[in-house]
Parts: sequence; C-alpha cells; structure tokens
Amino acid sequence: SIKMDLLHSNGVLIIQHLQRDYRAYQDFLNFMSHVGDPRNIFSIYFPLWFQLNQVVGTKMIWVAVIGDWFNLIFKWILFGHRPYWWVQETMIYPNQSSPCLQQFPITCETGPGSPSGHAMGSSCVWYVMVTAALSYTVRWKDKSAVTLHRLIWSFLWSIFWIIQISVCISRVFIATHFPHQVILGVFAGILVAEAFEHTPAIQTASLRMYIKTNLFLFIFALGFYLVLKLLDIDLLWSVPKAKKWCANPDWINIDTTPFAGLVRNLGALFGLGFGINSEMFITSCKGKNSCKISFRILCIAASLATLQLYNFVKIPTHTEYLFYILSFCKSAAMPLTVVALVPYCVHSLMRTTEKKRN
Repeated sequence: SIKMDLLHSNGVLIIQHLQRDYRAYQDFLNFMSHVGDPRNIFSIYFPLWFQLNQVVGTKMIWVAVIGDWFNLIFKWILFGHRPYWWVQETMIYPNQSSPCLQQFPITCETGPGSPSGHAMGSSCVWYVMVTAALSYTVRWKDKSAVTLHRLIWSFLWSIFWIIQISVCISRVFIATHFPHQVILGVFAGILVAEAFEHTPAIQTASLRMYIKTNLFLFIFALGFYLVLKLLDIDLLWSVPKAKKWCANPDWINIDTTPFAGLVRNLGALFGLGFGINSEMFITSCKGKNSCKISFRILCIAASLATLQLYNFVKIPTHTEYLFYILSFCKSAAMPLTVVALVPYCVHSLMRTTEKKRN
C-alpha cells in the first residue's frame, strides 16, 4: 500500500542517515544489539535475579517466554518486511536506483520484521527488573527516604529508556528493522511485562501447569501456522527472502527462524517448571542455607560460569527436526541448572564443610 511504502521509504532514509553519520559508533551499536538479544535473558539476567529474588526470576522467564511468543504471533499476522530485503524488492525507486544499505553479520534475521523481537524482549525484561528494584524502595517510609526513592525512580527509568533507545537505534542501524518496528516492539514488551505484574498465580504454578502452558503455546502456534498453510499463506515466506538478499550466506542462521525461537522459549519455560518443582530446589533453596549471602553469591557465580559453558555446545543444524529437539533440551537445561542443579551442589558443599568444622 502507498502508506506502507511511504513509512518504509522514510525508514530507509533514517537507516541511511544512521549508517552514514554514526559509523564511528558501529561497535557500540553492534554491542547494544547483543544486549537486546532475548537469549541473554536466560544466560545472564535470569541467573542473577533468581538467586537475589526467586519471585522476580520466575516472573522474568514467564514474561520473556510469553512476550516472545506474542512477538512470533504478531510477526505472522503483520507480515513486516526487513529493510535489507525490502529495498531490493520494492518498486518505488525509479530505474534500479534502490538505496544501498550496509549489512552486518547480525543483519540477516530470517523471521518477519514487525514488531522487533530484540526491542520487545529487552523492554519487557528491563521493565521487570526496574519495577522489581523499585519495589524495594517503595517500602521506605520516612521523609528523607521518599526523596531518595524519587531519585532512584528517576535514575532507573532513565537507564531503562537509554537502554531501550540504544537497542532500537542499533537494530535500525544494522538494517534489520525499520524504526516503526522497534517502537512497536518496545511498547508491546512493556504491555506484556505490565500484564505479569498482576498475575501472582505463576509463582505457585505446579509442573502440570507448566506443561499445560507449554502445550497450549506450542499447539496454538503450530495450529496457526498449519491453518494458514492450508489457506495457501506461507508464514515462513521471509526465510527465502533473507537467503536471497543477505550479503553473505554465512550470516544466515537457523537460530533466527520463527520456530527456532519458539522451541527455545518452550524449553526454557519447561526447564523452569521442572526445576522449581524438583526435590533439589526444595532442599537447597528452601533450606537454612538459602538465606545466607554467601550461598547466593556462590550460586550466582557458579550459575553464570556453567551457563557460559553452554555457549560452547553447538547444536548440529543440518537436520531441522534434530536441531529443534536438541535446542529444546539445551534451553530446558539452562533454567534447570540455575534453579536446581547449581543450588543443590552449593548446598551440599556447604553442608559438607559445616560437618567438617563441627
């Protein structure tokens, strides 16, 4: 439509302006793209927060998973183009004078472009973190504390917006999103996070509840995909476009396909549910050691170190079904490690050293 073409062509002008005038900040912007990567939620933010506050850690995974699931459904409904292929295929530029957009190793995402998953994942998780940090300061009642609370409030929300804007600019700079797609992503993320501020039930969810949720999310997404396929609408239309117009075939990553994200998220949610309802978790995180600062710090350090090792586990990508199954298992292993395995090992170690002392 003419309106969308106008929106897209203006977006391309913004991308060109960023790529031309902010090239000096290329490394910083690429770094901010990694900061916004939804995968960091499971390997960095979650292990930190879960040991500090289990309620916040649990909420974080739920928000990340449900947010990313909504992101997938929105992407399938909105059919958003990505700049790096749109400029090559649109007819609005006269006689082959389509603008030149620079591509980067992280440009060639294969899913549809709207709304931005990075912007959405980043805003929903940082929203959870900021509101959690502020809930501690709300309890301060005396006069001086109120002023301090206001200062902290302003400071944390400023940080929140600086990070969101940086992530958005970085996604536009690398030509993987149009500006309207990242703005949509940020506000969609905030809405999802805000919805979870009012659902205390997730804190007491049983393993059965986790499995039911997982099945619902999977069957709904798969059903949606298959119904539209029957109507001759291919929801994976964006993958061939990405392969065709990506400057370097090595930059195309199966990790960025719509189903890869879905499987990763379902794995993480299952791993969390399995971990929280396991004997290991109940023994270690509900035991008398769990209140000790030393226990928590050891758990954080061991979790972060162990999860970095998972990055070295490369899943074979030649068979798609095998890739999805292994990806699910790897994603489930991460929260399970943080919630159950690491605390249990730390708890056992502390118990052994206490016995030796006595």
